[in-house]
Amino acid sequence: MTGAMTGPNRTFLFTPGNHPRRVEKVFTVGADAAILDLEDAVAIPEKEATRAAIVEALTRPRACRAYVRVNALDTPFAFGDIEAVVVAGLDGIVLPKVESAGDIRAADWMLTALERRRGLPEGAVDLMPIIETARGHAAARAICACGGRVARVSFGAGDYTTDLGMEWTAIEHELDAVRAEIVLASRLGGLEPPIDTVFARLDRPDAFRASCLRVREWGFQGKLVIHPDQVAPANAVFSPSPEELARAREIVAAFRKAEAAGAASIRVGGQFVDYPIVARAERIVALAEAIEGAKP
Repeated sequence: MTGAMTGPNRTFLFTPGNHPRRVEKVFTVGADAAILDLEDAVAIPEKEATRAAIVEALTRPRACRAYVRVNALDTPFAFGDIEAVVVAGLDGIVLPKVESAGDIRAADWMLTALERRRGLPEGAVDLMPIIETARGHAAARAICACGGRVARVSFGAGDYTTDLGMEWTAIEHELDAVRAEIVLASRLGGLEPPIDTVFARLDRPDAFRASCLRVREWGFQGKLVIHPDQVAPANAVFSPSPEELARAREIVAAFRKAEAAGAASIRVGGQFVDYPIVARAERIVALAEAIEGAKP
């Protein structure tokens, strides 16, 4: 499977673009999308040479979507990265250290020009910004409201806590304010729910799962992940459980029957149900169907 496709966004798994064996594996471990990295995971002397390896990987059949994280727009590599990797088979660009709506417009313009030049469907390449600096936090609402091809934004805690001089703890309470702002900004901008930061403590699977549960409750739809072992636990947290799905379907069916009879507020199994409750139940059903539909 190559080219643009839709599906769930529970897990985006990073891998260095200059490690062929890791690149081959990243598409096979069950993540909803793979991110072939040209930024932090690739040493400066390797960046330009890695572009060709990534382009070659994008031509192969695969079982999930393929994104490329390019270098930030204020680096000497960003333009060359984008110019090189916008080819058939690319599903999206992950743009790090976004700090203004202008950054989005600049990247969008480049992508549109390249799509036209290369005969690709205009707007087909997704653009997912990472908000990971103080300036990005302050501009989150403008970034999310600028329109264009951005469907969702993501959050990067490593650079964010470094930028602000914070300690990034396993409990992550220091991230509460920025996470709340990103969820709110996404909603105000009419975007999908955002994607949460990576969790760097690979020796703390319990804390990783707790992080996933916490941000799901806050309104994130998925997580950036950095190791194949994180994929299954994150997918599980961001997927409806069988009980949740059965309950959601029960609510939708009961409400539609009542609505047809002229009622818009009912009880289902002891729970009061009206339009907001039904809307949430419908989202659960739609997510379950998207997960099922994305299976190879």
